[in-house]
Amino acid sequence: MYNRRASKRVLAIVLAGGEGKRLMPLTADRAKPAVPFAGNYRLIDFALSNVVNSGYLKVVVLTQYKSHSLDRHVAQTWRMSTLLGNYVTNVPAQQRIGKEWYRGSADAIFQSLNLIQDEQPDIVLVTGADNIYRMDFSQMVAQHIDTGAGCTVAAIRQPKSMADQFGVIDVQPGSDTAIRAFLEKPKTVDGLPDNPDEILASMGNYVFDTDKLIEALKLDESREDTKHDMGGDIVPAFVDAGDAHVYDFKNNHVAGETERDHGYWRDVGTLDSYYDAHMELVSLDPVFNLYNSEWPIFTHMPSLPPAKFVTGMAGRAAEVANSVIGAGVVASGAQVTESVLGPEVRLHSFSLAEGSVLFDNVVIGRNATVHKAILDKNVVVGDGVMIGVDKDADLERGFFVTESGITVVGKGVVVDK
Repeated sequence: MYNRRASKRVLAIVLAGGEGKRLMPLTADRAKPAVPFAGNYRLIDFALSNVVNSGYLKVVVLTQYKSHSLDRHVAQTWRMSTLLGNYVTNVPAQQRIGKEWYRGSADAIFQSLNLIQDEQPDIVLVTGADNIYRMDFSQMVAQHIDTGAGCTVAAIRQPKSMADQFGVIDVQPGSDTAIRAFLEKPKTVDGLPDNPDEILASMGNYVFDTDKLIEALKLDESREDTKHDMGGDIVPAFVDAGDAHVYDFKNNHVAGETERDHGYWRDVGTLDSYYDAHMELVSLDPVFNLYNSEWPIFTHMPSLPPAKFVTGMAGRAAEVANSVIGAGVVASGAQVTESVLGPEVRLHSFSLAEGSVLFDNVVIGRNATVHKAILDKNVVVGDGVMIGVDKDADLERGFFVTESGITVVGKGVVVDK
């Protein structure tokens, strides 16, 4: 039987040009989508894994700021079968239509229209590159086709009290999906008909009919009163034309999910939210299941030996509890609790890592303590040094301390007494 859904050609565009200022100093030397997460991964791996697991194997990644490590990661990791015409390819800002870099997410796609014209898809899927979640985009595309919408916006239910932190979608009365208004961080808003305490917040994921998207991008380019933003300008244009629908994320189901992790989505755009997402991973009953092999999160796995826990000085045994440990980690007579350790971390005798996130190649010296902290790659903590214990001392050293008290140490810093 003819399947009009399956016959549609889909091109996926991943917007990965984010600067990530709120994640400084983790973004001092890398783009936001390249920030490591959960030891093994980069943030972009979650978006790309969702796209690929959904069956969409023609993917372009639009990059801009400090993109070297991001470009390298995508090139090394995301290799498709060229025999079958599949690809994941980096496309940096190229100034194809002028001397300006990308002025916004919509302008990034407008300046890359040649990619759409070369591929000639029926549908364009647009997604961000820096959230933690699982999603089967094919279900969203199916609804898009069934409703006949020119634009479909994915939305997640959030508490009404948080409406001023999101782009909020107001649905037409009497319709399940037609959008009446797109409200940018409103102070007051009505709740949903089926739950007055919730609102629909945009996830930054969109599906477009190709011809209508191109038309909207060209119109946006000709305007002066625009920020060239997908959520702030392009989607409202579709709403004004009565051609935008919403896709409720609660209706999305992925293989291998559980009732507990169904609908999990985290915006890790701040240091506190980034830290909290890691602490969710090491909890006794984590709400996000990294071990779902039916909907895997793909990444580049370096050739490293297994993690090793050995007895250190004075016969002190290593103790590890409620933690995520990367390959190549060696803990010698150290104590690790409620922490995430990236590849090749070294912890020496009588050291303590507690409630912390340690990136690749971090070294913790003897009798040193790291508490409630994020340490970027190649940080060396000297013998007897304490980080995250005295926040005033951390500030005096020039470290960043968040409002909730998380100490963050930038890449390659050597911390002596």
